[in-house]
Amino acid sequence: MENEIIKYLSKYMTISKEIEEAIIEGVYIRSYKKGTILLAEGQISDECYFIIKGCIRSYYIKDGNEMTTDFFTEEGSVTPSAYGKNIPSAYYLECIEDTIAGVGTPEQETEMYQKFPEGESLSRALGETIIAKQQDAFADFKMHSPEERYLHLQKERPDLLQRVPQFQLASYLGVTPESLSRIRKRLSKK
Repeated sequence: MENEIIKYLSKYMTISKEIEEAIIEGVYIRSYKKGTILLAEGQISDECYFIIKGCIRSYYIKDGNEMTTDFFTEEGSVTPSAYGKNIPSAYYLECIEDTIAGVGTPEQETEMYQKFPEGESLSRALGETIIAKQQDAFADFKMHSPEERYLHLQKERPDLLQRVPQFQLASYLGVTPESLSRIRKRLSKK
């Protein structure tokens, strides 16, 4: 399973045999049951995740309602915004499927950077990619109607339509479950 992590990282830079061995030795692979809360609002974030199998959802609770902000699936990395900063999280991370993930900590990263300074370039490249994707997703959300957001999701991440409960998809798209049903019905007639 560590090979999945190496394969993913290799997309961003050449991974030397030494770095590969260090990653394999340093990464903890964990299994989580569906429904496991990896991070709760107010909790200090001291772990990041690379998803090998499964799905993790991030969400806030506002006025008693869960507001889904993202879904992370295979080959997705989840680094909470408060990771390693010793400040409380503003949101939740929940496994919505049984999930297998590589788990990292700030201490592991520091140790890795000390041994392999080129790892910082890899982290920078990954961070830039993640930030660019998040900015694009935010812009798409702001610029498009709920129906257009649904069509985009259907095109770019069709697996989510089968994997994620409708009420969570609706929240992610910024609509009620009833509105999502109407959108689906309207699109099925086209």
